[in-house]
Amino acid sequence: MSSVSNANGSGPEVAPPASGSARLVGLDGPLEGTVVALETAEFSIGRHPSNSMAIRDPSVSRRHCILRRLADGSVRITDLESRNGTFVNGLPVQERILEHGDEIRLGSSRLLFLVRQQEEELPSASLKKSEDLETRTILQIPRQQSLYLEPKKALAAAPSASRLARNLEAMLRVSLTLRAATGVEALAGELLEIILEATPASEAAIILLEADTGEAVRSIGRCRGGESAGSVEVHQELVRQSFERDLAILSSGVPAHGRSGTRRSMLAAPLAGSERPLGVIFLASSDPRIDFDEDHLQLVTAIGAVSGRALETALHLELLRAENCRLRQEIDLEHDMVGESPPMQEVYRFIAKVAPTDATVLIYGESGTGKELVARAIHRNSPRAAKPFVAINCAALTETLLESELFGYEKGAFTGAIMQKKGKLEVADGGTVFLDEVGEIPLALQPKLLRAIQEKQFERVGGTRPVRVDVRWVAATNRDLRAAIRKGAFREDLFYRLHVVTIELPPLRERRSDIPLLAAYFADKFGRRLGRRNPGISPQARTVLMNYDWPGNVRELENAIERAVVLGASDLILPEDLPETVLDPTPPEAEVTGSLHRTLREEKRRLILRAIEQAGGNQTEAARALGINPTYLSRLIRNLGLKDELRRPGRS
Repeated sequence: MSSVSNANGSGPEVAPPASGSARLVGLDGPLEGTVVALETAEFSIGRHPSNSMAIRDPSVSRRHCILRRLADGSVRITDLESRNGTFVNGLPVQERILEHGDEIRLGSSRLLFLVRQQEEELPSASLKKSEDLETRTILQIPRQQSLYLEPKKALAAAPSASRLARNLEAMLRVSLTLRAATGVEALAGELLEIILEATPASEAAIILLEADTGEAVRSIGRCRGGESAGSVEVHQELVRQSFERDLAILSSGVPAHGRSGTRRSMLAAPLAGSERPLGVIFLASSDPRIDFDEDHLQLVTAIGAVSGRALETALHLELLRAENCRLRQEIDLEHDMVGESPPMQEVYRFIAKVAPTDATVLIYGESGTGKELVARAIHRNSPRAAKPFVAINCAALTETLLESELFGYEKGAFTGAIMQKKGKLEVADGGTVFLDEVGEIPLALQPKLLRAIQEKQFERVGGTRPVRVDVRWVAATNRDLRAAIRKGAFREDLFYRLHVVTIELPPLRERRSDIPLLAAYFADKFGRRLGRRNPGISPQARTVLMNYDWPGNVRELENAIERAVVLGASDLILPEDLPETVLDPTPPEAEVTGSLHRTLREEKRRLILRAIEQAGGNQTEAARALGINPTYLSRLIRNLGLKDELRRPGRS
C-alpha cells in the first residue's frame, strides 16, 4: 500500500490503518435501512434509550449485547445475558469476533456488520499526496455540462475537426470498454489508457473515495506508453475540490514536488456515481511546455460522467463476489454444533485438522453428544464434500438386514430379492460412510466389513464379483470397544482399522457454559417451526437448566426445550414449562443414601404443606404465596408424593 505524507510534504511517512470504519446496517425490524457507524470503543445495543443503539423491539432486552473494539482493530460482540439470546449468522453466541458481512439477530431485529477495508494498490499505481500549495485555476465546469454529453454542442464548439474526431473516437472506445471490461482494475486501466491516448497527459490516475470522509479507498495509476510510473503525484486539494464540489477543474503552473523549477498542468474530473461522486479522474503533465485546455477538460469530464456508474457496478460486483466467496467458505466450514466452551473449541480444532485428510476417524461419546454432527462436519470440510455422506445406524438393523444395507444384494440372493440392489457403500462411492453405533455390528458381519475397509472392495449378498469403492470411513460408538474385545464381542483387527484418529466428545455436564446457548438455539428453532415469536428463557428456567446433569446430553436438552415451547403460554420459557425430571432431578435412592438431598426434599414438602394450609387449601393462593406458578406447584405436589398427605382428614 502506498505511503501518505503530511500536509506540507515533509516529515515521516505513515502507513494507513489496516482496517477501516465498522458500521451496522439495519436489515429488518425497527431500524431497517438505518446505517450506524461504530465510532466508540464500546457500543451497546438494547431496548433502553441509554444504549448506543436503542431498538424499540419488545423481543430485545433492555441491555441486549455490547460491541467492543479490540486493540488489533477487530470488534467483539458479547451477549449481556439477554432473554432471547444474541445470534450471529443464525447461531447463538456468548462472545465472538465479528467479521465483515456477519448478520446479527437480536429478537426480531437483524443487523449487518460491515467493515470498509482499505484496498492495496497496484505497484505501478502507488499514490503520493503532493504539497498542498495554491493552484491557479483556469477553468471549472459542472460534470453534467460537458459538451461531449451533447454531440450537437460538441460539433459546434470543437476546436478542430481532427480533435473532434479523436475525442469522439475516445468516447466510442469508452462505450465499448464499459460493455466489455470486467473488474474494477481492468476497467479503470482501460479507461486510463484511452485518456492517455486522447490527451497530452504524462500520467493519469483514477482515485475512488469514501463518500463520507473523502479518503481514498482505492487508486489505479498509469503513465504514457504503459511504462512504470513509479508513483503518480496527486494534488490533494485539487482532487478534494473536484470530489466535494462535483466539478471538473483544470489548473496549471503548479510546482511539482521534488522537481525544482518544474511546474505542472493538472486536471481533475469527478466520476459520477448513482447518487454522489464515486471518485476522481486525475491527469498531470510533467512537461512544462504542455498545458491542458478546455477541450481536454470537456472530454475527461464526459468520460467521468459516463464511466462512474460502470465502475460503481464493478465495485458492487467485487463486493458480491467476495461475499459469495466468504459465504461459500462459511458453508463449507459450517457445522451444526452450538457451543463456545473450551471443550467444544477442542472439537472444532480436531475437525479442522482431520477433515482435509482421508484418515479413518473413530468418535467416542455418550448418547446425545452429537457424534453424527461431528461426522457430518468432517465430511463437509473434506475434499469429498461434493460426494455423498451416507449414515448407517448399525444398532437399528438385524444382521441380515444390515449386511444387505451395507453391501447390497444380487437378484435372487434370497426370497424377495426380485432385482439387484446397490448397497450404501456403493451409493457413497467417492464420499464418506458413517457407521453409527459401530460397536453393535454383529460379530459374524465384522470380517466382511474389515475386508471392505482394507481392500476397498466387497461382494454383494449372493454375488461373486468384487465391487470396488473409494470411501472415507467415520465410525462412532458409546461403548468401550476394548472391553468388547476382551469379551469377544468385537474383533481386535477391525478395532485397529477403525482406531486411527479418535476423539471423545464431551458430555453436556462438562460444558455447562454452552447450555444457555443451546437452549436459546433450540427455543429459536422450535419457535420458528411453530410460528411463535422467539421465546426467551427466564432467569429461573436458565438456572434450572444449568443445575441439571443432562444424562441424555444435547438430545435431552433439545427435547426439553421443544416441550417447553409447545406447552408454554408466555413469551418466556418458565421453570414450570420444563419436564419434571429436569425440575426435580433427585433420584429416589438419594433419600436413603444422601442426607442433603433428603433434607432438601423434606424442606420442600414442609413449605408446600404449610403454604396450602395457610391458604385454606387453595392451591392457587398457595402458589402465589410461594412465588411460583400454580402449574409448577401441582407438579411439585405430584413429584413429592403430597397428594395422599393433602387428602388426610384435617387438611382442606
